[in-house]
Amino acid sequence: MSLLAQLQLADSAFPGGLYTLSHGLEAYTQAGPVDVGELLEDVLLHAAGPGDATALVLTHRAVSAGDWDAVVETDRRLHAIKLNREIRAAATRTGNQVLRTAALVFRTPELARLAELVETGRTPGNHAVVLGAAHAGLGVPVEGAVTADLYAFAASWVSAAVRLGRLDFRQAQATLYAAAGAIERAAAQALAAAGPYDLHAAAPVADTMSAVHERAEARLFTT
Repeated sequence: MSLLAQLQLADSAFPGGLYTLSHGLEAYTQAGPVDVGELLEDVLLHAAGPGDATALVLTHRAVSAGDWDAVVETDRRLHAIKLNREIRAAATRTGNQVLRTAALVFRTPELARLAELVETGRTPGNHAVVLGAAHAGLGVPVEGAVTADLYAFAASWVSAAVRLGRLDFRQAQATLYAAAGAIERAAAQALAAAGPYDLHAAAPVADTMSAVHERAEARLFTT
């Protein structure tokens, strides 16, 4: 059952709102030509891996140990390293959407506890933290959970590229398959984290593009 739950949470059909995000790709494409695959690898290794994926791992471990103070610390730290308003807003909006849906579907005590913390304002409820708690409560091994989430991120990225007219459907699948090595490295990096201070992101150009995107006159995506 844990494998089925893992697949369900990683499925693009799960109503989490990822379809509204380009993860910064829209701003890059508005600025000019971009190598979608190369940029995806860079974001995986320097932002998604050390940031959201690491938060998922730390949350999974903390929930499994019943350490909710560590969950809150991880969530707040992740929120703090998201420097742009629209990125922070998107992370909590999709996180809260996943939390509401997952709490109703899976009904685990771990999700109920996290929902209580979010509703009372003790923690923001970022997307990666919600998924970490969900996977832990459902018995999904942390290695599978973080790999599935990074894959879901990459799949969302190439889907956005198709909608932006930068890839066709076949090129998107080839790009997704080619990202396997970066996904594996990003997952390994996240799994090596010892605590919240290992959470970081080093993507200044992406942050700049996000700031530009906030003020764009026309936008297909919210990020």
